[in-house]
Amino acid sequence: MEVAVIGFAQAPNQRHGQTTTNGVEMLVPLFQELLTSRGLSRKDIGFWCSGSSDYLAGRAFSFVTAVDAIGAWPPTMESHVEMDAAWALYEAWVKLLTGEADTALVYGFGKSSAGNLRRVMALQLDPYLVAPLWPDSVSIAALQARLGMQAGLWSEKEMADVAVRSRAAALSNPAAQISGHVNVEDLLSQPFVADPLRAHDCAPITDGAAAVLLATGDRARELCERPAWITGFAHRVDTQNIGLRDLTTSVSAAKAAADANVDGIDVAEIHAPFTHQDILLRNAMGLDSSVVMNPSGGALCGNPMFAAGLARIGSAATEIMAGRAGRALGHATSGPALQQNLVCVLEGR
Repeated sequence: MEVAVIGFAQAPNQRHGQTTTNGVEMLVPLFQELLTSRGLSRKDIGFWCSGSSDYLAGRAFSFVTAVDAIGAWPPTMESHVEMDAAWALYEAWVKLLTGEADTALVYGFGKSSAGNLRRVMALQLDPYLVAPLWPDSVSIAALQARLGMQAGLWSEKEMADVAVRSRAAALSNPAAQISGHVNVEDLLSQPFVADPLRAHDCAPITDGAAAVLLATGDRARELCERPAWITGFAHRVDTQNIGLRDLTTSVSAAKAAADANVDGIDVAEIHAPFTHQDILLRNAMGLDSSVVMNPSGGALCGNPMFAAGLARIGSAATEIMAGRAGRALGHATSGPALQQNLVCVLEGR
């Protein structure tokens, strides 16, 4: 069974988005845009799958409220993951492979500005030994960045170079939260947020949503002139105990990349919420200088929680569908210091 991405849409990445915390106001226009672009209606979708977090929304079963964006009629086959929606995409891909549906719509949403994101993210840590200390996500990333610098794997300048490249690329992305031409010297003159990380080294707090449309075989060819066929999909996990793994590399990313077969990649959309993680992931996955990195600007220019990973896969697929790439990689991460990594390889034929 062949499965392809045939459409992608995302809401504008904003520091403070819609006044609602349930995502419906972001999702309704997003679904309309995506379905209209392929001449479909809600009743044409065989399976829906979403990614979000009740911890981020601050109430139980918030994703059920978001289902209002789909509508109560006709009845739908729907599922949800308490993860970035890139993992919902994996579930939808498996669903289509079973033959139970020939189309699927995957979406993710998050309103990070509704609470203290750095504190909320501490809830994903070891609940016995680490989470009670409330180490925030930026400070943990700073520990990782410092270890890499001490090992000579990257420098403050190289980290700033990533930010410069990302913001310049984001100029062509109307949904980006941050974009523009900056220089390394100006960035390095700014104060630390958590030594050795400065503001440009960290993804911004972002409200937003993303949606991806999948279809199988002839249905995909019927709906899209150049589908982005999924030829490799893999997810690997490292231990959540950050003291039991080498934070200067990512075994899970390397294994996922190998399993998905990233050889011959033209474009890579990497979900790296911190500049040093861009360098770390490129090294772990063996992506050389010929690969175009994050033409959308990546998570450093807009990082809506539980949608940013899906947006990386959607952005990679867009490069295929637009004819700008023949083989692309979409990557998503979750957990502290790149604990979980998912790699999706797409091809145009």
